[in-house]
Amino acid sequence: MSWNVLITARTFAVVGKPAIEFLKAKGCQVTLPPKWGPLKGDELLEQLEGHDAVLCSPDAYDASVFAASQASRLKILSRWGVGYDSINIADATHAGIPVAYTPGLLDDAVADYAFALLLTLARRTHSVHQTMREGGWKTEWGVDMCGKTLGIIGCGRIGRAVAKRASGFDMKCLAYDVQPHPDAQAMGVEFVDLETLLQNSDFVTIHAALTDANQGMMGEAELKQMKPTALLVNTARGGHVQESALMEALKQGVIAGAALDAYVQEPLPEDHPYRTTPNLLMSPHQASSSLETGERISMAAAEAIVDLMEGRTPGLLVNPEVLDQPQLRASKPAPRNS
Repeated sequence: MSWNVLITARTFAVVGKPAIEFLKAKGCQVTLPPKWGPLKGDELLEQLEGHDAVLCSPDAYDASVFAASQASRLKILSRWGVGYDSINIADATHAGIPVAYTPGLLDDAVADYAFALLLTLARRTHSVHQTMREGGWKTEWGVDMCGKTLGIIGCGRIGRAVAKRASGFDMKCLAYDVQPHPDAQAMGVEFVDLETLLQNSDFVTIHAALTDANQGMMGEAELKQMKPTALLVNTARGGHVQESALMEALKQGVIAGAALDAYVQEPLPEDHPYRTTPNLLMSPHQASSSLETGERISMAAAEAIVDLMEGRTPGLLVNPEVLDQPQLRASKPAPRNS
């Protein structure tokens, strides 16, 4: 048995060659679309026609997609990365489609990048670089990170990796998480409520998964709770931050600066007002874009598809309960330990 596999994750253009070769060696027919994801609506349905699996970017999947004739052969979605908020998991489960993902493989890459953004903001390296590019020579005074307080919103695997890096700067770490993790507490991270974190942190970094409960969690009121000297970094999901509130806070000096690697709409529109907002450092959702990490994630996402195709249970599923349900579109796989 061989499957037709659609790849919409644009990362495959750079780090996907070994994974593509692996899929082909297993007999899969691989399709690279004329346009990389995220895809949605008719654009997505047009590409799904005739495919058994998708190695996907944050494409928009819901009941209407799963019920469409173009998706009639679809048996699994394998998400490149850890986020799966673009997929309605309940709808996927109801349609009999397992959703695989790759948590744990990008923790260090994202933690490195988040800390790089913190250092860049604190020491103004991005700003002076631009001044030098334009022929100038002007010193800018940044702030120390050593000995300061770092607030971590979402202290899961990536948040704990950031806390580990902060320890090298003798920083005090506060964290807000609905499920405080004992490993973080053993590292000396102090769990507090969100208001306490915002009021007492010199730097705030977001690493929470996006849910209905925390959508827009950083709004006008929350930004005003931060110190006027504080810096905010978001490498998680754009939906955590209310865009208009952040832009106003930066214009009015409510906080000293922010760095974003995730946005509500991606790619960020050319005319988005973020692009002219003062004291804002932007990057194009590339926190996980290290070559070594990208190749490992690509291979893990491809392996999940091959596992199901060959009758094995994929290692990491968002909705493993679907495997025991009669609507499962693939043949029921054997447990991984058999």
